[in-house]
Amino acid sequence: MPYADLVFSGGSVFTADTVRSTASAVAVKDGRIVAVGRDDVRELTGPHTEVVNLAGRLLVPGFQDAHVHPVWGGLDLLRCNLAEVASRTEYRTLIAEHMQANPDAEWLLGGGWSMSVFPGGTPLASDLDDIVADRPAFLTNRDGHGAWVNSRALELAGIDKHTPDPADGRIERLADGTPSGTLHEGAMTLVNRLLPPVGEAGMREALLTGQRYLHANGITAWQDAIVGSYGDADDPAPAYLAAAHSGELTARVIGALWWDRSRGLEQIDELVAKRAAAHFGRFAATSVKVMQDGVAENFTASMLEPYGDGHGHPSDNSGISFVPPEILNEAVPLLDELGFQLHFHAIGDRAVRECLDAVSEAIARNGQSDNRHHIAHLQVVHPDDIPRFRALGVAANMQALWATLEPQMVELTLPFLGPVRSAWQYPFGDLLRSGAVLAAGSDWSVSTPNPLAAIHTAVNRHAAPGYEEGDYEAFLPEQTIDLGSALTAYTAGSAWVNHLEKETGTIEVGKFADLTVLSRDPFAGPREEIGLATVEQTFVEGERVFHH
Repeated sequence: MPYADLVFSGGSVFTADTVRSTASAVAVKDGRIVAVGRDDVRELTGPHTEVVNLAGRLLVPGFQDAHVHPVWGGLDLLRCNLAEVASRTEYRTLIAEHMQANPDAEWLLGGGWSMSVFPGGTPLASDLDDIVADRPAFLTNRDGHGAWVNSRALELAGIDKHTPDPADGRIERLADGTPSGTLHEGAMTLVNRLLPPVGEAGMREALLTGQRYLHANGITAWQDAIVGSYGDADDPAPAYLAAAHSGELTARVIGALWWDRSRGLEQIDELVAKRAAAHFGRFAATSVKVMQDGVAENFTASMLEPYGDGHGHPSDNSGISFVPPEILNEAVPLLDELGFQLHFHAIGDRAVRECLDAVSEAIARNGQSDNRHHIAHLQVVHPDDIPRFRALGVAANMQALWATLEPQMVELTLPFLGPVRSAWQYPFGDLLRSGAVLAAGSDWSVSTPNPLAAIHTAVNRHAAPGYEEGDYEAFLPEQTIDLGSALTAYTAGSAWVNHLEKETGTIEVGKFADLTVLSRDPFAGPREEIGLATVEQTFVEGERVFHH
């Protein structure tokens, strides 16, 4: 055998294969893994072989994020980014500094604010008006389901006390009905339809910025959870295609085409055409994203029973199912028959059940397919629905970072779900024990794309070091999963969801050398220290795309 181009040795290798075998050395030739072993790999080291001395560190398959928004995350990094601070005073300081640095900007754009910073999770226009009064402001929150706007933006959009709430959203109001400055869900469209287009060059810059950031977190492949037409936002697909053609797209990307919830089955032909057009090199838009509900914090997550009022009494609100079940149960079988993967957003237990019901209907009509439908987020899952994931072949797409106690959970969620439903949150342990396929993702820029922080939380049900927001106990510790399962979900599990498992996701001979070097071996220390590991190097087909 000819000498290798690249050899990793002197540490530990987590292969993520079916038996989670271990090794201490890996050799790479022409972008593919040619040997996985121990001392025997040394004979492939020649005079021109690059040797990476792991020195007790851990080599893992490149992480794959099964639900992420890299272009929007890149835009956030380029705009007024509030994600790194967490107080009203700090937000105002950052906004003022951004305005000073961008005096000619037509709009103040950005995001990343946390609902827990503001009473009731709803900031006021007046908090912005004295900083930026001469131009409109539109700042999305961390989960992307709400926006903070100033009075100028409300004025431009024609939103006043007489403006009705849209069917798929809500305008937060003061006591007299005047819009307060927070827009939930579909109400954001009233303003963001006015935003200046990002443009081709801006979208390309955002994509490449996002890609660099994800590579720095050890991520070599992902599923972009929204491409195609998404309200009035720019479509990321052209940026992906341009980067794929130019060779700048170094990640492997599956795009999830947006299902327009304001329309019906007539859009399916358009999705087929978009799938055919959005496919080149490392990019393919073969999935369809259905956002079935909102989020629990603003009471738009779809629940089987009404929310409480915070004092133990039921309200008259059980959230919103954005796609009526009668349409969902027709659309999903048709899309499944056409070979699309369904990528569902479901936070509430009713939304989860509606998505599972739609897949069940697809199987009844079409038989079991290999489309690998998956449901992301899974905040509240009724116990009766846990075994249905394995039975229906639906993957559980975890955003494990959220499965912890923090102010937003304690103040804006638990009091309104009540004790019974609160105990059904993020049931990763039950899903694993049921035999469901686990995949993993971040939903960045909603939250950090750091897989190690999410894995730490999945194993500990407690925030990773540096991510704590208060001194809280472990959240539902019976739902922890082991480190091996969490790592496998973020590698082989997500590769399976992305139909990439024949080429990536595990460290095996013949597969692409998409690999990540961690600063330490988290198996070698206590589980409370998993999150202390960082990414030191990232490789795609043996080419280094990140070095710390």
